[in-house]
Amino acid sequence: MPIVVYSLIGIAALATVISLIGPNIDLALAGLGFDPVTRRFHGHNPYFAMLRDHGMVAVITCGICIALVFTKYLPWWRLPSLRARTATFLTLSLLLGPGLLVNGILKQHWGRPRPFAVTEFGGPLNFVNWWNPGGACMHNCSFVSGEAATAAWMFGPAMLVPAPWRGIALAAAALFTAVMSGLRMAVGAHFFTDAVFGALSTALILLAMRALIDPPPRHGLGGKMTAESSRPRPTA
Repeated sequence: MPIVVYSLIGIAALATVISLIGPNIDLALAGLGFDPVTRRFHGHNPYFAMLRDHGMVAVITCGICIALVFTKYLPWWRLPSLRARTATFLTLSLLLGPGLLVNGILKQHWGRPRPFAVTEFGGPLNFVNWWNPGGACMHNCSFVSGEAATAAWMFGPAMLVPAPWRGIALAAAALFTAVMSGLRMAVGAHFFTDAVFGALSTALILLAMRALIDPPPRHGLGGKMTAESSRPRPTA
């Protein structure tokens, strides 16, 4: 999980530096999906809309259900059991990250206009960079992306997968987050940095909640003692 956080921080820092000394990354990437003739973003597609609206709920629900089935009926997979602390970790991280921090605080008080609302793409408002909270958007603004933050919550269940499979699970969560973020960018609903910082905010909440509420067991998976730890220690 830390490598995910480091990667997001690195991407955000690089995009910020480039925007400060050269072309603006957010405007450049948003412009790739904008048609200057029709004055619309290319992502306005019914299939994209269906995937965007229903894909996140379907994938998250299926992922949790599959994890529960494997945990209960396939003990040879040795997935950690869903203890009360684990359930609390997953629930609180979802409520505090995508819920409170993203949709309750940032999007309501960070006045960055969405791409379709800025003058560069036919809108009435001036573009502002991600670090500027003083944009003219008044409600449900662009920074940060709620979809990216919610999709990144899938890193939470992925963190619980045993070590041999954890890398695959984290990669799948990263791919899912990238796809959902890309769909929002394609319709002009979010800038690139909105998605990066949205995913980063949830990743940091997940790490903090895991450390405080449900730290990894010390003796093997699921809290079971390993063969090495079960050996009696020699006495003097």
